[in-house]
Amino acid sequence: MTLPLGKLPPDRLAQLLQQIAGRDPAVLLGPGVGRDCAVIDFPGDQLLIAKSDPITFATDEIGWYAVQVNANDLATTGATPRWFLATILLPRSIEPDEIDRIFDQLRAACADIGASIVGGHTEVTFDLARPIVLGTLLGIVARHRLITPEGARPGDAIILTKRLAVEATAIMAREKADALRPAFDEAFLQRCRGFLREPGISVWREAQIATQAGHVHAMHDPTEGGVATALHEMAVAAQADLHIDQRAVPIYPETQALCNYFGLDPWGVIASGSLLLAVGAAEADRVVEALRRQAIEANVIGRVIDPSDRPIVLAEINGRVEPLRTFERDEIAKLF
Repeated sequence: MTLPLGKLPPDRLAQLLQQIAGRDPAVLLGPGVGRDCAVIDFPGDQLLIAKSDPITFATDEIGWYAVQVNANDLATTGATPRWFLATILLPRSIEPDEIDRIFDQLRAACADIGASIVGGHTEVTFDLARPIVLGTLLGIVARHRLITPEGARPGDAIILTKRLAVEATAIMAREKADALRPAFDEAFLQRCRGFLREPGISVWREAQIATQAGHVHAMHDPTEGGVATALHEMAVAAQADLHIDQRAVPIYPETQALCNYFGLDPWGVIASGSLLLAVGAAEADRVVEALRRQAIEANVIGRVIDPSDRPIVLAEINGRVEPLRTFERDEIAKLF
């Protein structure tokens, strides 16, 4: 049996997680579908937040990527990053200067978020075509400031920052440039490669702005499986149905062009760079305005509706309401 690339299907993952027994009572939030971080009790008024994520699709600036995607998930809890560990798996054919670049990227990215590299592992291993970096980031948050995925409440507004598939736009332009050059000029591809930093795949800043502007009940950053998968994960974590207006969800012209060229659905393609927030309806406009004042695009795209033990995401477009499409694997996996 050959499994498709990408995340395990949510039902299969849920089955595996149910087999984990005897959780330490210090673990306040453990593994689950829609949960990106663990929350561990800590002496005093602080909680320890732990996050682990690999970089497998991208190779360009892989060290910088590894720090950013872990910091994004940590940011959704309201935590401050402190300690980073990296496991770096290298192919036998790698050049020494490429190893230097990975370490330089890790150091620079950790300095940007105020975290220290405290350990990890490096290994040259067989049967690898490209480097793989697995990061673990630890941070702390005051007990009263903790935000969890379960916090979304019926009546909350759902806010999306930036637009669909920021990360995918950068990956396609960086990793598949040769395939794109017959159809797109170099200026266009350079602009798409630049999506890594502008509008950027980091959501650290917008998470801070949003939590300072209003009472944010839940945050989730879309990664593999895109915004569609992230919305489904948000619904499962909150045990509530969501209603999304697809017309309110913007997409960059560059993203649309690349997805059209490769035949990918932008709703299901890897999407670090956007942040989903559940905010009380009365405060949603204030949070959106605070983000926009800092030049971060933000839009109310839907709402949390009814509690449900079998949550679904309903999508409205052209007057019809139907379940939002789900993706068994990230659309970008088709290119790899």
